[in-house]
Amino acid sequence: MKNRTYLLITVLLLISWLMSACAAPVAPATAPSPEAAAPPREQTIIVGLVEAPITLDPADHRNRTTETVIRNMFDGLVTRDTRNGVHLELAESAELLDPVTWEFKLRQGVKFHDGTEMTADDVVFTFNRIIQENMIEYPEPHTSPRKGLIAPLQEVEKVDDYTVRFHLSAPWPPAMQLFVHQQIVPKAYLESVGTRGFVERPIGAGPFRFVSGQLDDQIVMERFDDYWGGAPTLPPVGPACVQRAIFRVIPEASTRVAALLAGEVHIIQAVPPDLVDTLMQSPDVLVKTAPGTRPKWMELNVNQPPFDNKLVRQALNYLVDKELIIETIYQGRAVALPGVLSPFNNFADPSLTPYPYDPDKARTLLAEAGIVDSDGDGRLEWNGAPWSFVVDTLEEHRQLGEAVVAQLQEAGIDAGLRLWEYSVVRPMLLAGERTAYIGDWGDSAFDPVGHMEAKWHGVVEGSPYGRGNFSGYNNPRVNELIMAGETETDEAKRREIYNEAQAILYDEAPAVFLLLPEEIEASRANVTNWEPASDSRINLHDVCLE
Repeated sequence: MKNRTYLLITVLLLISWLMSACAAPVAPATAPSPEAAAPPREQTIIVGLVEAPITLDPADHRNRTTETVIRNMFDGLVTRDTRNGVHLELAESAELLDPVTWEFKLRQGVKFHDGTEMTADDVVFTFNRIIQENMIEYPEPHTSPRKGLIAPLQEVEKVDDYTVRFHLSAPWPPAMQLFVHQQIVPKAYLESVGTRGFVERPIGAGPFRFVSGQLDDQIVMERFDDYWGGAPTLPPVGPACVQRAIFRVIPEASTRVAALLAGEVHIIQAVPPDLVDTLMQSPDVLVKTAPGTRPKWMELNVNQPPFDNKLVRQALNYLVDKELIIETIYQGRAVALPGVLSPFNNFADPSLTPYPYDPDKARTLLAEAGIVDSDGDGRLEWNGAPWSFVVDTLEEHRQLGEAVVAQLQEAGIDAGLRLWEYSVVRPMLLAGERTAYIGDWGDSAFDPVGHMEAKWHGVVEGSPYGRGNFSGYNNPRVNELIMAGETETDEAKRREIYNEAQAILYDEAPAVFLLLPEEIEASRANVTNWEPASDSRINLHDVCLE
């Protein structure tokens, strides 16, 4: 099946090239007017999504693809550009009144898709629905999974119809970066139809409004002509350029590529690096990249022998040739990780460099830990038996997992790869029941908050701390530093805090620090005013079709 798909891609590429090469201008009998000569502009833009969105409720997910769809129907108090700049959106101004109080003045005259005006009541309702317990009643009462993103937010106060104040539990330097991910919903409408009615017919204040669709197929939206215009610092301002937007679910990468070459879609996400050169041969396609925000590593269960020995974990970091993987799997479109943070994170320690590929040093460290090839058969032994373990991962990381496991096997380790559904393996990882896991974690805020407390703080039940800690790592000093960094407002002191934490984690190596891929997306050549975003979310408000 995969070979047939690649054959289709080749045929489509050839057709695309021939059509461009053979096209020749024909002199008209009479000169047409500019209006008659101009072809009609396309009015529907179609995006090929890598996965289905989970919901259309802005408060009930932790998923980038879901937020891509939602962002086009809903606006937030603030938004982000294609890198990490934060811009005022529904908020006309934002002021830090004191270290724990933010005041937002709201734009007046902003309309939801049902024609009602957005006011402070909607903002208070939106955030209470996230931070208060069991505020989402469908399909059963539960707390918003987005609560952990804004954990320091304790109370939202209405000052007047167009002013709100956010009261924090402590100073919180990355607040604005995290507020980007919360979109405003209409209080009156949601209360009248309930969560079930809302997800079936969502209403927001964004540039497009919902028309129809199914989550596992496609979501159809149309331009909201009464849209207030969008962030003034991110021109153009005004209604969306196109009349209609469709987000179509196309999980198979080669199928997305074929659809783009055939002109069936205009933008696709997650272009495989090995298909970039193929796409770049087509004159009808543009391939663009952005710095990635999803570092990948192999977490190691530090409470399970022999991975409870730091020397073993360090050895595996020296044993995996990251640069070879970057060249062969990612076609050079990735960088090796210099520790726990992306090198693009605003607080990454520049003095740290990736563990180099050094198999001799790895063997020396393993020997110190009692793991050796005692009989010269090329297989490493531990406790008198061949050293073997299983590496867990997801289908989306299969190729990376296969490459890492192959290198481990070549080094004499009896390593295997097992693929899981995330919802199945996550509880086992958090319970410490697995050995090694290849995965990633988003770093879209370019700040340690949202990342460090999730991955490298010890697990604290009922809190955001350790919610993605799959290694079982729990260092009291690192925990202390992570919490201190969350509230330190002096940037220099904050940098010192995170540098110390990164140095400890680099040395204790609860994971094999692998790589950070670029975000690779592609579009038809007639798509204008579009650039891929580092946080991989797509905003179609500004995008046009020529």
